[in-house]
Amino acid sequence: MTDSKPTRLEQATSEAGARFAIITIDSPPLNLFDSALLGALTADLAELRTNPPRALLIRAEGKVVSGGVDVHEFDGLTAQQGANLWQRLFDEIIRPIEELPCPVIFAAHGLTLTAAFEISLACDLLLAAPKAKFGLVETVVGLTPSMGGPQRLAERAGSGRARELVMTGDLYDAATMADWGVVNAVHDDVDAAARALAARLADGPTRAHAATKQIIAAWRSGGVAHADAVTPKVSGDLFETEDLKGGVRSFLDNGPGKASYTGR
Repeated sequence: MTDSKPTRLEQATSEAGARFAIITIDSPPLNLFDSALLGALTADLAELRTNPPRALLIRAEGKVVSGGVDVHEFDGLTAQQGANLWQRLFDEIIRPIEELPCPVIFAAHGLTLTAAFEISLACDLLLAAPKAKFGLVETVVGLTPSMGGPQRLAERAGSGRARELVMTGDLYDAATMADWGVVNAVHDDVDAAARALAARLADGPTRAHAATKQIIAAWRSGGVAHADAVTPKVSGDLFETEDLKGGVRSFLDNGPGKASYTGR
């Protein structure tokens, strides 16, 4: 962490030379989401939207991923100010993560509460260490999670599980979250696993990954029929990409498993 910015945005490359980005939350001791951290994350995502990488990893330093939101941010807000806050966080953090045209991975190595958990649910893939714990504990201050957590949790685990997790405010371990389908995989060294996955996905056909995200987003907003309606155009456009052209040529010339991708 620097004195002025509680996040770090770094560029990394895979062994094959594909560029991917890493956002590290580093605001000790608890990585609380206050105005400074939210602003820094907003700025990082805005930069990535301007120049998208081939993959993005979001991770944290310290003993915990995050102890949640700094409750000082809520003190004295009116109903309209509260609504404006949530709208801004959707517009500046949640949607930018989901709309990046590349895979986004979240690595949870420890306690992951409230805003951090909701941000992880906006990512494409969520990896966790065995000791990680997750919770949406906003009920302790009379609030419900409002950065999209309940609905995205319901998408992954079902509405009954989402109600349970939110209404009880309990903590759930990584194994339970994996069993529910919320966590994609549990790794002893989650940071190394997440970096390796980010590099692997960056090496792949990122234009196809972006198309996958568009199709799934269509399903989320309008069901199977809507996803079916957008798929021909979204997938058809891939035939104009160097990824597909090069991949097909490589497959035909060299056989399966030899394709190379250039993407952006």
